[in-house]
Amino acid sequence: MGSNPEVFNFGALVTSIHQVNENMVAQAGRAVNVSLTLRNWMIGAYIDTYELNGSDRANYGDNLLSELAKRLTGMNVSNCNRRQLYRYLRFYRLYPQIVGTLSPQLKKLLPAEIHGIKKVGTPSPQLQTPPEKLVYRLSYSHLELIVDIEDPLKRIFYEIECIRGNWSVRELKRQIASLCYERSGLSQNKEKLAELVQSGTERNEPKLAVRDPYIFEFLGIKSREVMRESDIEDQLLDKLQDFLLELGHGFCFEARQKRILIGTTHGFVDLVFYHRILKCHVLVELKVDSFNHENLGQLNTYVSWYKENMMTDTDNPPVGILLCTQKDHALVEYALAGMDNHLFVSRYQIELPREEEIQRFLEKKMREVEG
Repeated sequence: MGSNPEVFNFGALVTSIHQVNENMVAQAGRAVNVSLTLRNWMIGAYIDTYELNGSDRANYGDNLLSELAKRLTGMNVSNCNRRQLYRYLRFYRLYPQIVGTLSPQLKKLLPAEIHGIKKVGTPSPQLQTPPEKLVYRLSYSHLELIVDIEDPLKRIFYEIECIRGNWSVRELKRQIASLCYERSGLSQNKEKLAELVQSGTERNEPKLAVRDPYIFEFLGIKSREVMRESDIEDQLLDKLQDFLLELGHGFCFEARQKRILIGTTHGFVDLVFYHRILKCHVLVELKVDSFNHENLGQLNTYVSWYKENMMTDTDNPPVGILLCTQKDHALVEYALAGMDNHLFVSRYQIELPREEEIQRFLEKKMREVEG
């Protein structure tokens, strides 16, 4: 600000407070990310040591991770299912050098003897990313995506590019899916390709980091407290939940922001009901946006997951309702997952709210909220 008091006007006051807030949020996010990364690495270190040295390891054999997951989950230790425990073990084995980033206090928590395992297919040390950069520049969600990559050179490529471009987790996932590494290998002008890739990427921001599902589970925060990106959307969901229950058509409320895991991807279903007349789950997704096929595809994925994982022998297939809103418009889409029972389709059209009814409701509530 300088020594001249005239420089510190109201605008400077607002700017200064905003900068302090952004810096503190960024620092808090980095601190939690580092703690989560080191926790998971240390879990992997303990599992590795037990597999090599555990006095009763023969009692568990191939069931070790399953039994360990069951015990830790019962103790409310977050993100310790069998798949995650395997990832932590692989994380430790791929990056044993992270031990150098641990504080003396954390090193005291490690097993008395860490049995380092030589990484299979490890490139030369000159190509290794410094462990400090891995821990302090990438979140565990970034590292989990990278750990899943088998090719060592490919892993290092994404480590470097992600750090260099400050990619968000979503951007890293997009670049892996779009074969950025392979395209780089085939490109004759690699610098030009790298420039184009970095110019259009989504950058990591403190708020994006704080919304990471692993972070709020690690801290014991409910998903609803951090996952809502729009106050308008939140208010509409409040009213929509009451609206569907008040219709009296058999809706029984089950969950809000229901978290599901599809492969390695987390999904959050806005509202989940069970319809006692139709004998099926009803999933509701609200998008404060115009309709697009990506939204419908997402809902269909959720409906298909429920059909595969939650539907019982006495249930009918689940139904999805996609609500897309604009200022003076509402579009309702019903998604049915491979439903070929025509009688059930006809019945659901009678029992569920009519599209016109929901559209009138949404348009009215949008006006109220925006007003």
